[in-house]
Amino acid sequence: MTKHTLLVCKSCHRSSEERPENPPFDGATLIDRLNTLCVEQFPSDEIKIQPVGCLWACSKGCVVSVSSHNKATYIFLNLTPEDSPAALLEFMQLYIKSRKGVLAWEQLPELLQSAIFAQIPPVKS
Repeated sequence: MTKHTLLVCKSCHRSSEERPENPPFDGATLIDRLNTLCVEQFPSDEIKIQPVGCLWACSKGCVVSVSSHNKATYIFLNLTPEDSPAALLEFMQLYIKSRKGVLAWEQLPELLQSAIFAQIPPVKS
């Protein structure tokens, strides 16, 4: 079975000015909430939530990238740990069902419509 991966920056925070001196950062909180919801909504192992040290968008709130083999990759910015986990998992349901991972902007959960930064076509080998 193909894994669909959420790469989540664990060091992200809403703004660099508000960044706490000690964790938890918003990114780590987002990862925890995604893991909890994912277990409830996706009993199989279709989704992998992979924490990463940094996605190089530090001034853009929480950053998440979604990818899978032979599917488009998405990058979302300015996410919050409170609201975005449910929207991301709603997106994942659509993404998993899509053969090429290509979704129209209108199909995105409303919260993610303003957070989408890029849709990157799959790499052809």
